[in-house]
Amino acid sequence: MWRDSFRLQLFCLLMAVLAVVVLVHNFFQLENLDDDTVSGSSWITENNVQHSLSQTAKTTRKPYCGYTQQTLSKREQAEQESLLAAIEWPKPPDGKIAFEQSTDPTHSDFVIVKPSRFFKVGDQLEILVRMKDFQGKPKQYGGDYLQARIHSPGLKAGAAGRIVDCQNGLYKVFFTLLWPGEVKVSVSLVHPSEAIQVLLRLREERPDRVYFKSSFKSGRYSETTECNVCLPGGLPVCNFTDLYTGEPWFCYKPRKLSCASRISHAKGGYLKGLLTQEESLFFQSDVNIKRPILSSGPDSVIVKPKAFTDSSSMDRAEDPTVSPSGYYYEDQWRSRTHWIHNFNKSDDITECLQGKVIHLFGDSTIRQWFEYLTAFVPDLVEFDLGSPKNVGPFMSVDLKHNILLKFRCHGPPIRFSTVFSSELRYIANELNSIVGGRNTVIAITIWSHFSTFPVQVYMRRLRNIRRAVLQLLDRSPKTAIVIRTANVQELGPEVSLFNSDWYSFQLDSVMRKMFSGIAVHFVDAWEMSVAHYSPHNLHPNEIIVKNQIDAFLSYVCPLQT
Repeated sequence: MWRDSFRLQLFCLLMAVLAVVVLVHNFFQLENLDDDTVSGSSWITENNVQHSLSQTAKTTRKPYCGYTQQTLSKREQAEQESLLAAIEWPKPPDGKIAFEQSTDPTHSDFVIVKPSRFFKVGDQLEILVRMKDFQGKPKQYGGDYLQARIHSPGLKAGAAGRIVDCQNGLYKVFFTLLWPGEVKVSVSLVHPSEAIQVLLRLREERPDRVYFKSSFKSGRYSETTECNVCLPGGLPVCNFTDLYTGEPWFCYKPRKLSCASRISHAKGGYLKGLLTQEESLFFQSDVNIKRPILSSGPDSVIVKPKAFTDSSSMDRAEDPTVSPSGYYYEDQWRSRTHWIHNFNKSDDITECLQGKVIHLFGDSTIRQWFEYLTAFVPDLVEFDLGSPKNVGPFMSVDLKHNILLKFRCHGPPIRFSTVFSSELRYIANELNSIVGGRNTVIAITIWSHFSTFPVQVYMRRLRNIRRAVLQLLDRSPKTAIVIRTANVQELGPEVSLFNSDWYSFQLDSVMRKMFSGIAVHFVDAWEMSVAHYSPHNLHPNEIIVKNQIDAFLSYVCPLQT
């Protein structure tokens, strides 16, 4: 009998131990997880970064895609649908086009409409671009992405053109002739329509083609995991969605550490092998990426000056959709929407900014403003915050003239090297913490790091920023707020898949529409980079940055006219 009692006690003890093990296991599985989290999937480590095997794992679940789970008001939903319709791109009539039937810039050409007519400053110049394929046959559909400008090299003058897709293989380009002399026309094929369809597919299907990582640390032990706006399902995740803006961000949960132990964020890398062999033919540097289209006849016109120009009657009402928004003449940008003062002396900048706090929010293209101003103004001295190089935050101070200049990068996604977790701030939250007033200046740019994601991700970010801007202007209407637009850049086969000008053009179009009619100012970095003779660069050269600064400061300290 005592043996039966012993067996019963032993059985109860084993069951109790088993229950504790199950309880502890479930506790660790539940820590920091969302409702959709699935445990038990395989793991793989590459460069100490955890990646999902969701494509091959038996158990898969819905991916963590915050942009697909947005709750929009009727007004926001209507706006989003309107914006998506506005940037919808023409598609080829057939699903798959052979390379030989794709657009060939060498066979294509353009002609000036009525090249021998009498042109004077202020007239419109029209050209017709005729697309052909690699067999020399005329294209029958549109969807190619072009860039065009007029320029006079001797005058260091230039302006961008307005392109109209006739969707039959023909394109009309309209230029406003803004200076006298010989004016040349240049047209480039950035991407053929067949390549645009590939870029569209990548944007919708592969938002993970740029991946990010975060480091987690406790004592001497550390782990690194993959992060993104959208992660394949099947693994435990840390949910770092911002509590105030609702901006989604996820990282795979470390195996041993808690989500609260995150210390940094960084760019992880770029995925390879995204294209089929046929698709890769649409992305060739010397064949169909940013290649010139030549004229089949004259490529320039002679423009006569106006007999009389009343500058006081020029239309200077600010509108982000005015085309062109300005032009270069003698390497100086002349805006058609507001008067620009050239701040050629550091004393002029000091006088403009005296007593002001200037906040620069965004990416490395607005960090160029911080670097230019700090280098050009002698009394503006950078205060070492111990921030990582090229990452920030950065701060420069002029104690004599009471000037404070600050730069901070926008929140994730951001493809910077290591950013401390404590410094990952969303622009909307930063704006909500600013009192504002006549001595507060804010400049914002946000675009490049969103090019790999569906446009809805970008729209959500802009909605949050716009809401914060409106609230700031409501409590402090004299606050100066300036938005720097996107700009074009040098493109190759690989860069095109992640940061194509076409992606940037789409995002820039959305931004202009979403901030139209609001009391903010625009520095048109897009046209300033298209119209200039300098090679395209993600980070424009100093003369372009100088012109951007002149436009920016002209809003801060407008000329009294």
